[in-house]
Formats: sequence, C-alpha cells, structure tokens
Amino acid sequence: MELLLWRHADALPGVPDFERELSPHGHQQARKVAAWLKEHAPADLRFVVSPATRTRQTVAHFRDDEYSIQFCPQLYESTSPKEILTLLDWPNVTRSVLIVGHQPLIGALATHLLSDTSYPGSFRKSALWWLRIEPGQDSAQLVQVVDGDMLE
Repeated sequence: MELLLWRHADALPGVPDFERELSPHGHQQARKVAAWLKEHAPADLRFVVSPATRTRQTVAHFRDDEYSIQFCPQLYESTSPKEILTLLDWPNVTRSVLIVGHQPLIGALATHLLSDTSYPGSFRKSALWWLRIEPGQDSAQLVQVVDGDMLE
C-alpha cells in the first residue's frame, strides 16, 4: 500500500486557526506539489483531508471535486497516529491513501510508521512524504520526499 502524507502549504496568520487561508507563497507551493502528484500519484487514490481551510485549499490544487474527498476532523484535532490508522482501517487498507494534514500529527504519523527506517527529521510546510507499506508489515519504507519549495 502507498501512503502519501502531505502537510498543508504555507498559511497566513490569523484567528480562528481553523479558517486560516493559504498565503500567496502557500498557493505556489501547493501548485508545485500538485503538479508533481498529477504525474506520479498512484491511480485510484483515496483522499483523507483535514477540514481546515488551509488543507482544503492545499488539496484543491490537486483535486477540486470535494465530493471525492473524505474530510476527517480527527486530522485537525489532537489525535494519535494510532487513531488515524484505525480510521483508515489499518492494516487492512488495500487502496493507496493521500492524507493532507497538520503538524505535529502528520509528523507523528510518519515517525510511527517509519520506526525501522532512517528518514529526514523535519516535515516542512507543503512537504509530501511517500511511504510504502508491504503486506503484513507494521512499519513503512520512505519512498520519496517532495518539497514545494524545492520543485520548479
């Protein structure tokens, strides 16, 4: 199974936090990662996205038909990686999943799944981490890291 973890792109400061929008730079980051995803993403990808404005705007650069997106409040709230994996029906998941969320949860989920793998320690805004989990395994392998600030 392929699990793609995408941290939302750069957002404007403001209150309430839930309604913060992407900055102009954030839209640029999201467009670049979305363009990369359109070329490389697995077919029939399941979208699980935080309902916060900035995550909705991030994923909209890749897929703008919200009817096909599962909005998951637990990705915005303080939830454990194990709870998110349970929501995904882990380890019985057979379809590739793209999660668009926030720090620290998205990083904690990567750390939880990459327990046996060496990986970069920082989960930057707009970064996408592609993980591969082989059937019957509890830990994942890091396939690729894509950063919206590093793409052309």
